[in-house]
Amino acid sequence: MVWVLLIAPCAAQQPSSKMQAPAKDAARQHRASLENPRGPEHMGSSYVPLDSWVYTALERLAALGYGQSAVLGLRPWTRLECARLLQEAAESLEQEGVPGNHPAWPLYRSLKGEFAAEGRRLQGDRNLAWELESLYTRLLGISGAPLADSYHFGQTVINDYGRPYQEGMNVISGWTSHAEAGPVAFYVRGEYQHAPGAPAYSSNLRQAISIMDGTDPLPAVAMPTRNQFRLLETYVAFNFSNLQFSFGKQSAWWGPSQGGPLMYSNNAEPFYMLRLTRVAPQTLPSFLGRLGPMRWDFFLGRLEGHRFPAHPYVVAQKISFKPTPNLELGFSKTTIFAGGSVPITWNGFYRATFSVSGSLGEDPGDRRGGFDFSYRIPGLRNWLVLYSDSLVDDDPSPLAAPRRAAINPGIYLTQIPGLRRLDLRVEAPYTDPPTGRSIGGKFIYWNGAYRDAHQDKGNLLGSWIGREGRGLQVWSTYWISGESTLRLGYRTAHVSSDFVPNGGRLSNFSGRVEIAVRRDWLLSGWLQCETWNYPVLAPGKRTDVAASIQMTFRPHWRVRK
Repeated sequence: MVWVLLIAPCAAQQPSSKMQAPAKDAARQHRASLENPRGPEHMGSSYVPLDSWVYTALERLAALGYGQSAVLGLRPWTRLECARLLQEAAESLEQEGVPGNHPAWPLYRSLKGEFAAEGRRLQGDRNLAWELESLYTRLLGISGAPLADSYHFGQTVINDYGRPYQEGMNVISGWTSHAEAGPVAFYVRGEYQHAPGAPAYSSNLRQAISIMDGTDPLPAVAMPTRNQFRLLETYVAFNFSNLQFSFGKQSAWWGPSQGGPLMYSNNAEPFYMLRLTRVAPQTLPSFLGRLGPMRWDFFLGRLEGHRFPAHPYVVAQKISFKPTPNLELGFSKTTIFAGGSVPITWNGFYRATFSVSGSLGEDPGDRRGGFDFSYRIPGLRNWLVLYSDSLVDDDPSPLAAPRRAAINPGIYLTQIPGLRRLDLRVEAPYTDPPTGRSIGGKFIYWNGAYRDAHQDKGNLLGSWIGREGRGLQVWSTYWISGESTLRLGYRTAHVSSDFVPNGGRLSNFSGRVEIAVRRDWLLSGWLQCETWNYPVLAPGKRTDVAASIQMTFRPHWRVRK
């Protein structure tokens, strides 16, 4: 793949007529920033954490027809990019004279308060400040044995940055802080984590896992009680002309799905990476401008918690286009390479980055290609979004090998007739394609040379559905405001019996409430009842109940010039 070499900073071209006003504003800001080094295009900005309410609020705002230049399948977004999208949405709301009872207004008002400082920077304010963003504590109680092995069986708690959990009381307590100084940005998220211990797997179960993974049996080691401090996300970034370079512990969300993309999500702990990102959309020159505004992301990182081999590296690239305001297309590629007794070299990095077949000679590593799209349906533009995410092993793209691909299709009904603040979302992840290679769990998320490949510290980097799984996930959310929501959900999965002996099933019902008590206090509660049946783990059906409460204080204490 040569995306990074082909895409360089260039002047914005004219997009489609439906996006003329935002594009003209962006072009004016670009010209001004070239004359003024303090312009928005040269300002460093921290990324919004992937578990923030901001993404679902901005996504719904875009689905309703406001802030449509958002690239939904490539996250995280910087705070300045979120402020730009909000500015774009405000112009559309005012131009169309949208009534005050429209469901877009509560979203806009909540987001406007969150990004007030960034909005001033877009208007010329200096980018020089430090902010203590939040302090938070979460208590998670689990009654009954949960599932906590996403690479083999399943997960009771998903998309939670790989935080440890077991039966009993689990606690996290931490803070988030960010700072900006001209083109430089800093972000720190640290937290204390407590989780009870768990007994070691039985010898029979360890033998079964060794067959599933094609490895030697693991040692009989019990899971100790965790009392640890983690810098969950910590990085420094430098921005020039909307190209932001960052280094530190970071995550990626590459796909339009809400349950978790197949390629990268926040299901695992963030890992150390060198990253180069186009933080705001650009339009390529000449005939390439027909592809519409685009963004891209590239990183090189090192994974932890592997044994076969240990400490491998990963290089990944993604590019997303918006040929129209209603259609988004994304293409991605990732390769796990080196590790163990094989050191990282320039030659190995080159093969891992650019190979699409075996033409470069030596084995480039454990490769995966991805494709995703989202489309606002004609005639129902502000009501219905159709999207899908897909992944294939050792092929350049799922489009080239659809029968070998894992897929996660979804629909998003942004509002229910008569209940405009209520939405509905359905997704059906699937990682058991009808190919002879997809047997015994040795295809999607597995590789002959990298036996515990697409994970970090035991948690999958991609979707919770895991290897050879078929699932369904449904949510319905009532939006009180951008921050305050009520949500009901259902999730189920079935694992193939040719992978896990006698197969396995899980299903759960959940409810979540998030209430902005005041502007600086957010109260979150979650309750889930789960039933699972994995004969290899335990005889008969098992039930666990998980409940959590989290209090977040958002003082927005700022020290700024």
